[in-house]
Amino acid sequence: MADILWISLGAIVGANLRFVVSSWAANVLSPSLPLGTLIVNATGSLVLGFFLVWTTERVLADPHWRLLVAVGFCGAYTTFSSYSFETLKLLEGGHYSIAVVNFVANNLLALLAVLAGAALARVVQHAG
Repeated sequence: MADILWISLGAIVGANLRFVVSSWAANVLSPSLPLGTLIVNATGSLVLGFFLVWTTERVLADPHWRLLVAVGFCGAYTTFSSYSFETLKLLEGGHYSIAVVNFVANNLLALLAVLAGAALARVVQHAG
């Protein structure tokens, strides 16, 4: 039961931050291209890459932290299901070029972000 509490706490923060970032991006950046989802996917991948490398290669962390951050927070924060649906709607609406940009940007930025997070975790240990 304690594991569920850790996951739930992380999920509450992740889901609410996802809403805030997505709303901000739609209001400030662009309502036509789902940039909020792109930002969330990239930053969520960065956090997950950093956290998992940091806690498996650099420091010993209580397993509850993995439940809180990786499963709860990142699971609720990242939005690949939303990204997939938004891409489908763009295709169905005939916005093929925007759909391709959305697809490539989300996949490329998420991969680059998880690589950056992993690299950052490895560098931080050596700097300290």
